Amino acid sequence: MDEFAARLNCSKRTLYALASSKEQLAVLAVRHFFRRATEQVEAAIVRSRAPAKRVTRYLEAVAEALRPASRAFRDDLASFRPATEIYEQNTLAAAQRVRELIDEGTRVGAFRRVHAAFVGEVVTATMRRITSGEIAAATGLSDAEAYSELAQLVVAAIRR
Repeated sequence: MDEFAARLNCSKRTLYALASSKEQLAVLAVRHFFRRATEQVEAAIVRSRAPAKRVTRYLEAVAEALRPASRAFRDDLASFRPATEIYEQNTLAAAQRVRELIDEGTRVGAFRRVHAAFVGEVVTATMRRITSGEIAAATGLSDAEAYSELAQLVVAAIRR
């Protein structure tokens, strides 16, 4: 905690007011990161009305929101179970949001009728592989490029 306090230019007392251990402080930080990311992503699609643009913009905004997360941060997430659980909850929530956007587009006739839950599962699996670094290793794409490609693929698959 001494190191954290020094890096953040605050007292240990301030840190202990937030959390009683480094682990709890890490959980708070990860929750905060994903809460802010979710807010950024939702704000990015507010002005978009066209269903295809909303899906595309949503996935591109996910990439933008995750951009500050370094490889070291993602590796730390993977090695700390409480953080992994927070990441997984957020990935599932993002996939649910993609399903909702697809359902909205289908209702207004912009998308052909597809099994939105299946598309959501494909998106979830791909998001996990992007964040784990597997997509970058297999394709050479950055995370942002991979999310953009995912958005284009999903929209192409569901567009009328």
